[in-house]
Amino acid sequence: MHGNSFIEIASILGLSALLGLIGQKLRQPLLIMFLAAGVLAGPSFLGIIESYQQIELLASIGIALLLFIVGLRLDLDLIRMTGPVALATGLGQIVFTSTIGFGIAVLLGMSLVTAAYVSVALTFSSTIIIVKLLSDKKEIDSLHGQIAVGFLIVQDIAAILALVILTSFGAQVLEEGSVLLSSLIIVAKGVGLLLAVALLMKFVIPKVAARVARSQEMLLLFAIAWAVILGAASELIGFSKEVGAFLAGISLASTAYRETIGSRLASLRDFLLLFFFINLGARLDFATVGSQLGAAGIFSFFVLIGNPLIVLVIMGMMGFRRRTGFLAGLAVAQISEFSLIVAAMGLSIGHINEETMGLITLVGLITIFASTYLILYSGPLYQLLSVPLKIFEMRNPYRELAFDTLKMSPGADVILMGLGNYGSSLAEYLLQRNKTIIGVDFDPIALERWTLRGVSTIFGDIDDPDIHERLPLKSSHWVVSTVRSRNLNLALLHHLRDRRFAGRIALTAINEEEARMYETAGATVVFRPFIDAAEQAADELTYAMEFLPEDIDWPVSFREIRIRTDSSAAGKKIREIPLRSETGASILAVSRAGRIHYNPEPGFRIFPGDRVIIIGPIEALRLAESILSQLNKNEEDEVGSGRFDVTEVTITDNSQLSGITLARARFRQRYGVTVIGIKRGEEQIVAPSSTEILAAGDKLIIIGDAKKIESLEKKKFI
Repeated sequence: MHGNSFIEIASILGLSALLGLIGQKLRQPLLIMFLAAGVLAGPSFLGIIESYQQIELLASIGIALLLFIVGLRLDLDLIRMTGPVALATGLGQIVFTSTIGFGIAVLLGMSLVTAAYVSVALTFSSTIIIVKLLSDKKEIDSLHGQIAVGFLIVQDIAAILALVILTSFGAQVLEEGSVLLSSLIIVAKGVGLLLAVALLMKFVIPKVAARVARSQEMLLLFAIAWAVILGAASELIGFSKEVGAFLAGISLASTAYRETIGSRLASLRDFLLLFFFINLGARLDFATVGSQLGAAGIFSFFVLIGNPLIVLVIMGMMGFRRRTGFLAGLAVAQISEFSLIVAAMGLSIGHINEETMGLITLVGLITIFASTYLILYSGPLYQLLSVPLKIFEMRNPYRELAFDTLKMSPGADVILMGLGNYGSSLAEYLLQRNKTIIGVDFDPIALERWTLRGVSTIFGDIDDPDIHERLPLKSSHWVVSTVRSRNLNLALLHHLRDRRFAGRIALTAINEEEARMYETAGATVVFRPFIDAAEQAADELTYAMEFLPEDIDWPVSFREIRIRTDSSAAGKKIREIPLRSETGASILAVSRAGRIHYNPEPGFRIFPGDRVIIIGPIEALRLAESILSQLNKNEEDEVGSGRFDVTEVTITDNSQLSGITLARARFRQRYGVTVIGIKRGEEQIVAPSSTEILAAGDKLIIIGDAKKIESLEKKKFI
């Protein structure tokens, strides 16, 4: 591009967009397509890239933001919970991988120095690639995701020490104690960095964040600056930028602005990370890989299979389930960009030759490519291997059982799978209605929060086939999934059918196409949170346009209140709601099903879902809202409990109802219920007519007030 960086980057972005579209069409991961774009733009093919420094700068900022957001979302309680296993797994995997890798290299005839470089290159995995993949799969907050991030950070810190050792290894001019001294200095610097961040986190950052949060632009600028500055400071004292940026995120994780910062930075992070993958692909040199295919295959097999097995063994011995160990182990099934840096350093100081550099490059290409697919399809892969993987699980996986609070439960009204924002809101309303819940989630912090509320919890997720063995499906009425994933929800339906679940199933759809698919597949109820919220928002906006005046200066106000299903006002007439007498506020209008009822009469009945506009002084409106929002205490009035139920009763041989018509049986007058169906042997009579003659042995399907039904259920026979 003759030195024109702008044209060069424009060409790279165009090539990336083209390959991204092809990847979407072929349903391939974008990460792989961006790596391919880097390879094509690099010197081995099109030779577009010349401005490596500019691309590396953009990539470095993207890396800093990626690790900053991970740290931002990390909970300090979770660090305490997963810290020991992350440390043990990280260090254990480093020791075993480097030792075995060194042995393989020596057996292949490499010198000790070359074998040392190759073994270190095999040891470290790519924090950036793994975090990106886990974030895309929304598994970064899961237990295996947090453990993987933990031991990848441990690897990054150990990588700095390895770099110091390898720089000294093989050099004859260094004094005998130089390696130990350099390592101690690095450790001291690390402790100093942690102490400095801790002091800033306690005394400075909360005040600064509160100050800059007055402007959203300043808050965003502050977050980016803090991530990059701490990343640069970390690099200056000998650590990687990833460590510093990660600590910057942790330092802001306890503030009230973490969600705002994280959501606003996500798109910028994804754009800048494109340059990381472009740069990584462009630096893969294929000129020297031809003679190393055999050795590269052996080392790639070891990294793809051996590294996850090492993690499986360590985590199994520490009391984790095989699934958690397997999913976390896939995070080390590739070598990292750091491996290429180590190899380039060894080549520049003469410790290894170009053939070894080509070997490490080829292993990096193979393992990054293959591990991407392993992680993206980890669910189906685990189901395929779950039985043989049992040897890696203790009989009592006590670490994960500690998250379960479900003991010998007789069952529940609802098994709620997914305790995120939507699931937590649903759980809250179910508890208000005195429903018993069993919560299922893979986020330990979410489980702990609901356990403190007295909710029984189980650690796991929909994609885990073993979870269904631990759930009291036979004694529960509903299984509800708030997870917004088509594949996971269809898998849940499949698992429940296999286990002959007799209850009802509710799934959450993100669009109408998904909703129809779930209904066809057998879901009893389909939630449409986005559509429902959009419809409600449109109704409220339209309503506000008609009723909420802007220009009239008068000491009264308007307020819109939505009547909830559990409101004490639901089902009552306006004259029965003491608004005017107790607050001085009046009901001006009621919106129902798209129709607005102006100045409703005192006999107008209010129903759940109605939107009521009230008028009055501000203080009166506050009192009126509290009355209309007051929860129903389930006291019965003259019309009954207000809730319908369905049951089945049988007509006996000596029943007085046998041989007479439904009209003469007078079910409404006698029992206060309605017959909606009759089972007569194999025959099913839906909506029977009043002239239908009842016979002994008929099973009647009846519907009515819950209290009336309860009294009939005790009889079972009439």
